[in-house]
Amino acid sequence: MSHDLYELLGVARDADADQIKKAYRKLARQLHPDVNPDPESQEKFKQVTSAYEVLSDPQKRAHYDRGGDPFGGGAAGFGQGAGFSFTDIMDAFFGGAAPGGGGGGRGPRPRMRRGQDALIAIEIDLAQAAFGVTREIKVDTAVHCATCQGAGTAPGTEPVTCAQCHGAGEVAQVQRSFLGEVRTLRPCAACRGYGSTIPDPCRECAGDGRVRSRRTLNVKIPAGVDDGTRVQLSEQGEVGPGGGPAGDLYVEIRVAEHATFVRHGNDLHCTVSVPMTAAALGTSVTLALLEADLESADPETTTTHELDIKPGTQSGTEQVLRGLGVPGLRGGRGDLIVTVVVETPTKLDARQEELLRELAALRGEEAPEGTVRSASKSVFGRLRDAFGAN
Repeated sequence: MSHDLYELLGVARDADADQIKKAYRKLARQLHPDVNPDPESQEKFKQVTSAYEVLSDPQKRAHYDRGGDPFGGGAAGFGQGAGFSFTDIMDAFFGGAAPGGGGGGRGPRPRMRRGQDALIAIEIDLAQAAFGVTREIKVDTAVHCATCQGAGTAPGTEPVTCAQCHGAGEVAQVQRSFLGEVRTLRPCAACRGYGSTIPDPCRECAGDGRVRSRRTLNVKIPAGVDDGTRVQLSEQGEVGPGGGPAGDLYVEIRVAEHATFVRHGNDLHCTVSVPMTAAALGTSVTLALLEADLESADPETTTTHELDIKPGTQSGTEQVLRGLGVPGLRGGRGDLIVTVVVETPTKLDARQEELLRELAALRGEEAPEGTVRSASKSVFGRLRDAFGAN
């Protein structure tokens, strides 16, 4: 096998650092012992790793290009270059720094972090969802500790630098392997990666910088929300550790079923039942609109609508009342769709039966045969469509 380092990586001699790294990543994924355990692949992996160690270092690469031995006269040999970092292997597989490492490492992690978002659900009625409402809610979340102001330390004290990692937040472990020295960085166990310790924590929050508390908030629910809509309250969620900023609070809307109306999008649907005689002769029905459910509705504002039932109205007939539905979140308003159901009497006294028979005789309907229509145009089809959506 050729020991030309450029040939080992499969790159040109004028390849830049990115091309060299890309070539090494590709080969390392193919040849790593965990992926390809046969001895020949392991030997090739050691060679390409040593080649990358040289060509990724500008000084070693320049020395090699001038004809020098980058491995100190061959004493180390391929795969035994001193000081090889485990970071390069992890970089090949994950495209970045090794966990806990990478260059100079991640460094200490901050104690102050953003808090988590919170979610609560509230139930409102259909009128409140349609026209908006302001609701008072109580939430239990983490808030800044008033004693230490989020610092987590007892009054008059401060965190001290960790004696184990000297403020780095990480400790290095070095092991010998067939790759040479494998160096890994792990979070310091003494300070949990913070780089500092709190010898005298706040007694109120036990060093966390926050305590749980119940708060009362006013939530403004906009007009037009639907079941499942979430209202976002910025920075009203959980306060972060170490006095970090709060997350957001999301209020999920649950809309209770209404006794009269069913909502589909921004449209409202309802059913009005009228006697057979009223449908035949015509009548009017006073229909209470959704606004009538609002406690804040203006008494002088019309909250009812006179629905005209024309003579001869058939069961299943729909009337569309424009602009009497639910306001949209982005403006406009849906319609109110009223389905008329004609009620046929089930119990007749003698006089009523006599009158109906006289009417049938006058109309020549003593023995009607009925009319068969297409299902899409029949009364039953219209009723099925009207009630099936509910």
